[in-house]
Amino acid sequence: MPETDPLRAVVLISGGGSTLENLAARIADQRLRGVRIVGAICSREGVGGIEVARRHGIPIELIPRTQFPDDDTFSNAITDVVRRMNAEIVLMAGFLSFWRIPADFVARVLNIHPALLPAFGGRGMYAARVHRAVLAAGESHSGCTVHVADNEYDHGPILAQRRVPVLPGDTPESLAQRVGEQERELYPLVIQAIADRGRSALPIMPDLLRHALPQS
Repeated sequence: MPETDPLRAVVLISGGGSTLENLAARIADQRLRGVRIVGAICSREGVGGIEVARRHGIPIELIPRTQFPDDDTFSNAITDVVRRMNAEIVLMAGFLSFWRIPADFVARVLNIHPALLPAFGGRGMYAARVHRAVLAAGESHSGCTVHVADNEYDHGPILAQRRVPVLPGDTPESLAQRVGEQERELYPLVIQAIADRGRSALPIMPDLLRHALPQS
């Protein structure tokens, strides 16, 4: 396959699809180049991200976590679809279920987390829960982290971070808005850095990318 062909990405979602919307829009207007979303997988029924995928013409597979007895059978179902979609890279985008990453996708999965990992990560730490925890801890800053995902929640090599101040009077909602603005910029920048290197960047090698990535 010619190197000029875009990297084939599958996006994993569980909610409203704001990250999927951001990536798809940037690909459409060529602010994000060298990558194509070949499909999306959603782990919850009735969420807004399903319609986001359809609106952008992205094939969407619904694999509800509640229909599987354990993580292993659910993970196998996700893996089967990722392989069938012929993905080269997987982008977690508010994916709230555990996917056990198989050997052929090790260092090919990215995640974005709404805090400065390793702080405020782990099982159950997502969305407003993260921002409430940051405020409760009295932190002066928060932010977002893009990392290579592994088989632990919010774990794996950190590629890039962006910081935002925690302001007097902040609520989880106001902090989430400021962090979200940085998420929408940082995730595409990291994906672009990988796409610019093409298939030579896969599996993702953090040491080769960090010089091209913004740091906290």
